[in-house]
Amino acid sequence: MKRQLVERELTPEGPRRGAVKGGARPRRTITVNLAESPLAWLHARGHLDDRLFDAGEALRADYERAQLSASITMRWDPVRVKTTGERGLASSERQIAARQRFDGAIRAAGRGLEDILWRVVCAGEALPEAEKTLGWPARSGKLVLRIALERVAEFYRIT
Repeated sequence: MKRQLVERELTPEGPRRGAVKGGARPRRTITVNLAESPLAWLHARGHLDDRLFDAGEALRADYERAQLSASITMRWDPVRVKTTGERGLASSERQIAARQRFDGAIRAAGRGLEDILWRVVCAGEALPEAEKTLGWPARSGKLVLRIALERVAEFYRIT
């Protein structure tokens, strides 16, 4: 698989997509391989169009911003007494807003579709493994995932 390396600014919510405003150099960047996720793999091979890929990436970003993944250790983030007012919301408020968007997108996908959506988009599970775990026939997950991503794209108003 060909690597697709890009530089992303590292923010408290995770890597940020896109360029930095004002041409200023980012404080800290990381190199991300866009071809690592199962969603990117499907997109690179033409199984998902740009709209569905963007919908999946928006869902995954909200999942990460809401910090919904399992935590294996205690958080060692520094305690902030004074907020900078960044983007008008405190860190916990941004986390709550991301959780609300994530929950809304999962509800929009509908019952029976959230399992494959979460496994592939959020947990990074490969499609064949997700199908096997869910007890589905081989190659059925791609169709179901596309339907779920269509609904998520509608929720996020991605055109």
